[in-house]
Amino acid sequence: MFFQDRKSAGHQLAARLKGRPLHNPLVLAIPGGGVVTGAVIAQELGADLDVVLSRRLRVSERPELAIGAVSEDGSTYLNDHTRKLVDVPESFLDEERRYQLNEIARCKALFRNIRPQAPVAGRSVIVADDGIATGSTMIAALRVVRPRNPYQLIVAVPVAPPDRLEEVRRLCDDVVCLHTPENFWAIGDFYTDFRLVTEEHAIELFRAGLAAVEPAGAGANI
Repeated sequence: MFFQDRKSAGHQLAARLKGRPLHNPLVLAIPGGGVVTGAVIAQELGADLDVVLSRRLRVSERPELAIGAVSEDGSTYLNDHTRKLVDVPESFLDEERRYQLNEIARCKALFRNIRPQAPVAGRSVIVADDGIATGSTMIAALRVVRPRNPYQLIVAVPVAPPDRLEEVRRLCDDVVCLHTPENFWAIGDFYTDFRLVTEEHAIELFRAGLAAVEPAGAGANI
């Protein structure tokens, strides 16, 4: 299965989610590409839209590989599967964690200048991204959201390897994933158009997505 682009994948995910009994739904997108997918899902469902911030902890010689992730509350998730493949010094991990926390703080200021953090408690929360590779950023995001007491916590992604999806599944109530290939190398392999979503573009999409979505509330699915 190949997706034309992130918007197309978002429409397909929204089609899978429609008709579910969602309570005051909220879509939390993981920047950057996840904002494209999440904004489409929110618009299709008439759900509220916000972001949840988590960033990969990269390996110096292989920056595309995540050794783990750090989330907006400062907590760190380390991927045991990846750590078996590469030896990363603790000093490098500490430096990378500080760098990514600074990036999260900077990014958080930009997004929160557009809207304050949306309430989560008692709501059907859909955490969306453009795909899962190691699962690190999604797991870090779910660990932030779960303690905020959502009514239900759903993960929505177009593509993910089955083994990593199983770990994600343990941290949420349900997973909607369109494609789970056994042979998985990179998320971009399953898209025709997987161009980089810059921070500026993600913020523009977020602002536009908020304007396009009617506020959830009395008219939302209950």
